[in-house]
Amino acid sequence: MTKTAPAARQPGKTPALKVRDDESPWSAAELKGVRAELDGDIARLRAELHGFEDDIAGLIKDSGDGAGDDQADAGAKTFEREHEYSLAQNSRDLLEQSVHALQRIDDGTYGVCESCGNAIGKLRLQAFPRATMCMDCKQRQERR
Repeated sequence: MTKTAPAARQPGKTPALKVRDDESPWSAAELKGVRAELDGDIARLRAELHGFEDDIAGLIKDSGDGAGDDQADAGAKTFEREHEYSLAQNSRDLLEQSVHALQRIDDGTYGVCESCGNAIGKLRLQAFPRATMCMDCKQRQERR
């Protein structure tokens, strides 16, 4: 399996991105829309993550004492803290994927499946801009 090398980036110019044979090339307006969505996601996720981290810090501080808590109270606090950890990790993962998608746009590899090297498809990317695999490879991955 050979992967496509990233296109050489010229300052101020977006490299031509790979599309399926039945699709038109990415227009500047389409890419601008994808970038705007990803930038918005990044800002939202950073704010969410900051809020989760504050919540977790508060939960840790509150659970430090624990005096007078019965088992149900301790269990509820532990559950709430673990839930906040899970939400924070999900936000971190989505943030990382969004940043990675912007990097792929910049280096010309956006739209190329990271598994097989084929085009992911514009419609898929417009619906889910963080996609890194074509539908076939994603379905194979999920069956494993």
